[in-house]
Amino acid sequence: APTIQPTRTDYDWNRTWYTDKPDLTECFQNTVLVWFPCVYLWLLAPFYALKLYCHDCGCIRISTLCTAKTVIRGLSFQNTRLTFTIRCNASLTNLTLTHCRTLSPSLSLTLPHSPQVLAICIIQLERIRGCRSSVFLFLFWVLAVVCSLVPLRAKIQLVMYEEGVLNLHTQCIIAVPLRLVVKGYRTPLEAGDLWNLREEDTSDKIISDLEEEWTTECAKLQEKTMAAGVALGTRLPDQAQILRKLQKEQSSGFCLLRTLARNLGPYFLTGTMCIIFHDFFMFAIPQVLSLLLGFMNEEDAPLWKGYFYATLMFLLSCLQSLFNHQYMYTCFTVGMRVKTAVMGLVYRKSLVINSASRRTCTVGEIVNLVSADTQKLMDFVVYFNAVWLAPIEIALCLFFLWQHLGPSALAGIATVILIFPLNGFIAKKRSKLQVQMKFMDGRIKLMNEILNGIKILKFYAWEKAFLEQVLGYREKELKALKKSQILYSISIASFNSSTFLIAFAMFGVYVLIDDKNVLDAQKVFVSMALINILKTPLSQLPFAMSTTMQAIVSLKRLGKYLCSEELKDDNVAKAPLSTGKNTYWCHVYNGMFSWTKEGPPCLKRINVRVPQGSLVAVVGHVGSGKSSLLSAMLGETEKRSGSVSIKGSVAYVPQQAWIQNATVQDNVTFGREKQKTWYQRVLDACALLPDLEILPAGDSTEIGEKGLNLSGGQKQRVSLARAVYRKADVYLLDDPLSAVDAHVGQHIFDKVIGPKGVLRNKTRVLVTHGMSFLPQADLILVLVDGEITESGSYQELLSRHGAFADFIHTFASNDRKESVTETAAQRGRTSLGDTNSTNLQGMEPMSEIDEEQVPEDLGKLMEVDKARTGRVRLEMYMEYFKTIGMAFIIPIVFLYAFQQGASLTYNYWLSLWADEPIVNGTQVDTDMKLAVYGALGFAQGIAIFGTTVAISVGGIIASRHLHMDLLKNVLHSPMSFFETTPSGNLLNRFAKEIDAIDCMIPDGLKMMLGYLFKLMEVCIIVMLATPFAAVVILPLAILYAFVQSFYVATSCQLRRLESVSRSPIYTHFNETVQGASVIRAFGEQHRFIVQANKRVDFNQTSYFPRFVATRWLAVNLEFVGNGVVLAAAILSVMGKDTLSPGIVGLAVSHSLQVTGILSWIVRSWTDVENNIVSVERVKEYADTAKEAVWTVEGSSLPLAWPQTGTIEFQDYGLQYRKGLDWALKGITLKIQEREKVGIVGRTGAGKSSLALGIFRILEAAKGAIYIDGVNIAEIGLHDLRSRITIIPQDPVLFSGSLRMNLDPFDTYTDEEIWNSLELAHLKNFVSNLPDKLNYECSEGGENLSLGQRQLVCLARALLRKTKILVLDEATAAVDLETDTLIQSTIRQQFEDCTVLTIAHRLNTIMDYTRVIVMDKGHISEMDSPTNLISNRGQFYHMCREAGLV
Repeated sequence: APTIQPTRTDYDWNRTWYTDKPDLTECFQNTVLVWFPCVYLWLLAPFYALKLYCHDCGCIRISTLCTAKTVIRGLSFQNTRLTFTIRCNASLTNLTLTHCRTLSPSLSLTLPHSPQVLAICIIQLERIRGCRSSVFLFLFWVLAVVCSLVPLRAKIQLVMYEEGVLNLHTQCIIAVPLRLVVKGYRTPLEAGDLWNLREEDTSDKIISDLEEEWTTECAKLQEKTMAAGVALGTRLPDQAQILRKLQKEQSSGFCLLRTLARNLGPYFLTGTMCIIFHDFFMFAIPQVLSLLLGFMNEEDAPLWKGYFYATLMFLLSCLQSLFNHQYMYTCFTVGMRVKTAVMGLVYRKSLVINSASRRTCTVGEIVNLVSADTQKLMDFVVYFNAVWLAPIEIALCLFFLWQHLGPSALAGIATVILIFPLNGFIAKKRSKLQVQMKFMDGRIKLMNEILNGIKILKFYAWEKAFLEQVLGYREKELKALKKSQILYSISIASFNSSTFLIAFAMFGVYVLIDDKNVLDAQKVFVSMALINILKTPLSQLPFAMSTTMQAIVSLKRLGKYLCSEELKDDNVAKAPLSTGKNTYWCHVYNGMFSWTKEGPPCLKRINVRVPQGSLVAVVGHVGSGKSSLLSAMLGETEKRSGSVSIKGSVAYVPQQAWIQNATVQDNVTFGREKQKTWYQRVLDACALLPDLEILPAGDSTEIGEKGLNLSGGQKQRVSLARAVYRKADVYLLDDPLSAVDAHVGQHIFDKVIGPKGVLRNKTRVLVTHGMSFLPQADLILVLVDGEITESGSYQELLSRHGAFADFIHTFASNDRKESVTETAAQRGRTSLGDTNSTNLQGMEPMSEIDEEQVPEDLGKLMEVDKARTGRVRLEMYMEYFKTIGMAFIIPIVFLYAFQQGASLTYNYWLSLWADEPIVNGTQVDTDMKLAVYGALGFAQGIAIFGTTVAISVGGIIASRHLHMDLLKNVLHSPMSFFETTPSGNLLNRFAKEIDAIDCMIPDGLKMMLGYLFKLMEVCIIVMLATPFAAVVILPLAILYAFVQSFYVATSCQLRRLESVSRSPIYTHFNETVQGASVIRAFGEQHRFIVQANKRVDFNQTSYFPRFVATRWLAVNLEFVGNGVVLAAAILSVMGKDTLSPGIVGLAVSHSLQVTGILSWIVRSWTDVENNIVSVERVKEYADTAKEAVWTVEGSSLPLAWPQTGTIEFQDYGLQYRKGLDWALKGITLKIQEREKVGIVGRTGAGKSSLALGIFRILEAAKGAIYIDGVNIAEIGLHDLRSRITIIPQDPVLFSGSLRMNLDPFDTYTDEEIWNSLELAHLKNFVSNLPDKLNYECSEGGENLSLGQRQLVCLARALLRKTKILVLDEATAAVDLETDTLIQSTIRQQFEDCTVLTIAHRLNTIMDYTRVIVMDKGHISEMDSPTNLISNRGQFYHMCREAGLV
């Protein structure tokens, strides 16, 4: 080697590079290596101090760890001072040292002297500013340690040289900051073990930054589309509308993306810098491999160079891993923030969206937006950089390949160019198949409706019809998914074979164009390393493109929803408060209102002036616009013309009470502080005190979703109490007295609404059907078809002798007699139970229990979604694979083994080819070698396609079975299950968990099995080359298994906690959307937004540690993988004399893949294990209690049963749950055919329990019920429920046509349906609808009034016309005139039937053959109404209260 004589200024390269024993000069060691970490600390410390100053997270108290760090730094400082003194003395006594050596002790010790002090200061500053871990100081210590290794080595060599002995005490300090992983390994994690979110990750911080900007973007977009509409509308009205709609959807999606990018982009760019550094190190590794293989070919090369190259490859691999995972951490953090931002925006939008937009977007679709679509955006964040970075990486790979193979690299480019269009075409096709999202939306929407209307489904035995509808959506969804997965399999096969295809094309062209072109180890394996790098961008690019396509679809969907029409602030003007006799607190001037912009007006020519403190009554027929008038006053409708102004605060009581899943007290106080005296006064005025005595935990009893465990009357009174407690200025009351009995209604009117009630000085607008309250109203408004036809006081209207006066004269006598015994909802539970407490709790009165000592869970109803603990049980995997079937699993394993065997063989074949001796400048039989190589590669490609298709199809088979089982298990569950299980939990199973089973598990399995077999191939190759590597690989495998098991336990538990914390978000969304009008009326939007933020943050608290733990695992495992690289390289260098370059190239180039393979195995393994939790959660409901069978096979029940309609109770007893009081006790009763029986009784007497027993919603605890001599307990539930009919109080409609709502099985003709509508007094209304019977009902039938919905339920009963009819207060929400018509229809049409009526208005049962008076679960009186009145018993007193006697 040439030698260079160093001068004073030259660096001595002979000592460092051109030598067998390389070293750094002493001057370099004592200056540059010492100064570098010090300069880093001093230069960056001011900036770091500024960052700490700007981000104060609160002071951390002095801990043992902090004290230890400070003491160690102090000791280090003293040690440095001592060394400094000794070295200075030494330098002063030796004046012959060179300038450099004289300077070096002072600089090398003065410079580190001060950083010790600075480091102590920074430790304390971090503690004061609340910084728990310091990357800044960590990097300083790493630099200091790395820079001190060279001087340490020199000193060790000096000691060994001088004394021949090495006596070092090694100390190894390993700090693992993730205590969470350790804790998760030892014991199952709980929510309390998780860290709090950082401030910058909280909903408040993210959305406060985003919301204002998004509002501005939306406003700009609205202006732009309006301008475009004006320009186009004159020329192409129809086309313009369609074009505007499409443009708005497109633009709104990009607006959302732009807004997110502005807020989260800067942080995302830091991650982008990391991936650029990662790429730099990634491309450096093949260059070092080239040097290593060059070293193997040089016979006289010094051995240290081989070790140097091996170590350098190891270091580059480690740096590559660190930067890659920093990038992934940044991406997941941004993804988490995107999820928080989107959820927050969607939630806020749901509070301001107008009724027209609300009808186009159901609760199910909103749930899908915050579950499936947010997930698509999170994936987009992770893979977005691949869209632009992958082509650059491909170009760089091809550039380096050109350097090795020359123009032959163009063949690789040609292959890539062929692969790209194919995958572009596949990506395009797959994006079109995103229609599965539409079917998924439809399925979730339908499931949401099924869960909301499950009671009706059970009463009418409609479960099968709706099950078929759900399965119809599901089949279409799976069909689209199957096509998409087959296309995806072609894509995967082409990309997994891309390494081989590119290598085959390049090597083939290289050896065929010139015989002198030979493939040696350096060319082959450096090229293979570059092609393996090329494989990553090639495989990421289609996925990134696909993810981008899906994200664009999701952005459009989200943008469309977020840009949908909102309620206008100017719909209602808030006038300043003023007092005086002639001040109007509610004023509507010349108002015209509609529910949609384009739709017909629902109110016309409305002029209303409500003076302060007055009581205004609004009356009219069903569908006349009474509720619409209140909605207009609240600003809920579209204002076409006129003006509305309201003074002061507003309280609103809707017609259908909206009750939160919270305690009674929380529902009444509704976010306000409890004022005990006022609270008790409100409960008393709203007649709630007797009900609270019955409830197990009094006002601390939890109310189920939608008030499941309260009766209709109780719900309405809680809703009224909420309004009264508010102490508002204006009260809008939408028929709150329809759901309570006469004496309770009178009590509430007197104590609350009337001239002597607690609201006497408030401004009240009351919609009512009760004529008895009208004389006390200051003003009465009469509505007919959306217009006020008459207005004035009671006496004024009577004196005019108009329509109102005629109506009063006709019905006043009836009204004086009517008794509204508590409505069907008075039954006390979803399933119509009448004790006013929940079905699932004790009925013990509260009087004996001291309020302060109520056990915490006494009034608890809803079961919180629980997270299971520990690893996923093996049975879950077995369950999943069992549903796929062994016929699929065996070929899958065989195909994987075959594809990896083919890969191993062609790689080994390549190494043999590279070692082939060169004869006369060429290699022999290249054609044959190329043909064998090609045949093996193509065989592998076919096997890859086969495995991916087989796993995809197997996954779809499993998914179909699991969804079917879940659906059947849920629909076969009894009503008690739905009362205690939040609908959010069930929707979560049908949305997120089924989506995971559809896509995530099969994709995870494909990845895991692929990489597992690839790892086996690499280990075989490395051990084939260097058998001694087994000594290294075995302990590394044990370490790998330990780290992996360590992590998976924690990860699975975090996944479960995240799943569990997701359900309350959906439940809260559901609840908010349904009660949005109430929340807006009370002005409680901010409180609900805070609650939603807390739920989202709690969910993210589980998500954040999960991906941090994943990064921790990946870094640890990749260091294990890098250990394999180091082992393969070092052992190859050690065996230089015995190993051929070809086998070394094969071993080292394959070992370079281990890092990525290990990382992907654990990632995919964890994904599978995390997602298999979805199977566990879906299977959860297989073990819950189920109803009896729907149909009994081989039943001898006649088709015409029941023929007479006789009902007999024999010593019948009913309990809501074992151990609770009897709801019915020893009922013995026989009801004859065609008999009309009225059932009356106070609240909790057991009226509705009789109906529950007849329909077997609850099974008999003792005794039996016989219908036509058949014991109903011995027949199928559908056989029973389809042959008898109930008209329930809560009218539930499903989204779909009116015809489907009347006849879901399509068993009746149109003529029969029209006839039933005519009898239900709906024919005129339906005839005037644009689509008549095909008129689309919105979710829950919201586009029909409550009264119209009850008439649709009556039409159902008239259509079925069974021999037994149960009326459960079926006319609670209709006016008196319609009620009279309905009663006469029932008398005529059901004359030949047995009719049981749970009395609503006592006058309706006065002509019945018998009346049963229930009291505390037994029959206290039973006879004809005349005899019961003459006996002067309980019934007589009830009639006297109602003014009937």
